[in-house]
Amino acid sequence: MTSKQKSVPSENPSKVTFPDVLKAMLDESKPFHPRYLYHLSDLEEPQLQQLEDAWSQVTDQRRQSILEDIEELGETNLTLSFEEFSRFTVRDSDPRVRELSVRVLWEYESPSLAPLYLDLLAKDSQVNVRAVAATALGKFVYLGEIEDLPQEILDQIVDRLLEIYRSSEAQQVRRSALESLGYSSREEVNSLIENAYHSGVQDWIASALIAMSRTAHQKWEPYVIEMLESDEDDVRYEAARAAGELETKKAKPLLMAMLDDSSSEIRMAAIWSLSQIGGEGVEDALIQLYEETEDDEETDLIDLALDNLSFTEDMQLFTMLEYSPDDDEEDEEDWVEFYNLDEEDD
Repeated sequence: MTSKQKSVPSENPSKVTFPDVLKAMLDESKPFHPRYLYHLSDLEEPQLQQLEDAWSQVTDQRRQSILEDIEELGETNLTLSFEEFSRFTVRDSDPRVRELSVRVLWEYESPSLAPLYLDLLAKDSQVNVRAVAATALGKFVYLGEIEDLPQEILDQIVDRLLEIYRSSEAQQVRRSALESLGYSSREEVNSLIENAYHSGVQDWIASALIAMSRTAHQKWEPYVIEMLESDEDDVRYEAARAAGELETKKAKPLLMAMLDDSSSEIRMAAIWSLSQIGGEGVEDALIQLYEETEDDEETDLIDLALDNLSFTEDMQLFTMLEYSPDDDEEDEEDWVEFYNLDEEDD
């Protein structure tokens, strides 16, 4: 679930040099102004060397705060790249800095990040860091499944995640491994997800729902619908998100009811999932909620959800128009013709 984030400016201030940034980092008498964050993007070797000389002199708390702000800025400004900065800070002595560095690196798809995450998963002394590394590997499982990553690397990652899941590792790390395995087409993953779901343990059920949402398999829809009525907020939240990812139309009535949930995070999960599912009454419900809510964050999300709903319904209409029953007949005729030709060749 998300937490309230700090506000940072959206434009890059000019006339600030890199030495100015390092000086500001080291000046503990003043807060590190957000305008300096922009100058930590797209770092080159000479700047990284200067950073290395100064970084160890910055206090742990300040280093953590800088990474927290960079994580937020990187999510909202896609023209910036903090990959090189975070590759440097991921080796920090402070575990919270390492954890935040991996979270920043989640945005990037460079193949060389996979070995970095595997190394952290194997060797880092802190559970939180190993857990975020396991989570980060999920992106590379997905990239491998869509053939944007060599099969050999995909197999190495999945084998390692399976090994972690079946080990005596901390539950937090094992759960993160399971969530990342949700992207995998390996046959054994389905049984692992089922085992987690039926464990009766809230955290494992939530992780199972995350994994289900990543499989794109309709078979999980009954499980997701069942958990939409859970008494546990975390479980209900993940079920709401999974219903959207799986485009579970049967979940729509329960998601509509969630628009009145006392938890703002669950309401927002339901809002987005309804925009992914679409259908009659969704637009009206979202507009009504927009007019009634006094929460700025929720209002912004509804704006985005209404845009996404338009896209969803346009795609559904396109799919309906594109499909014709005659297509199936033509496909059948093609196969008949193919086999008839084979018979003639024989």
